[in-house]
Amino acid sequence: MFFFIGGIQPKIAFVDKEPVLCPSCGLLKARYKRVDQYISLFFIPIFPIKRGDPFLFCDRCGLQTLGVVTGNLYEYDQPLCKNCGSKIKKDFIYCPFCGKSL
Repeated sequence: MFFFIGGIQPKIAFVDKEPVLCPSCGLLKARYKRVDQYISLFFIPIFPIKRGDPFLFCDRCGLQTLGVVTGNLYEYDQPLCKNCGSKIKKDFIYCPFCGKSL
């Protein structure tokens, strides 16, 4: 008797190598990812069958944004961080430069 175990399973792929600034929390913890579909044999992904759309996912705050976020986060009228004096966005919770709470 022979059992064949196979199917389609998702696999998360990183689109870029370096993390980017999260538009929600302002930390350098967001990465572009996509979910690709693979044909698997005995739970091992063998052949890719569909590429997913890229999305931005922040490991710190859990933000998920479909598509690619464009534009500069710092093009607004910016307040300064009280700890290091760097320009920051006014709705940041943490300073992306020194990491201190605002």
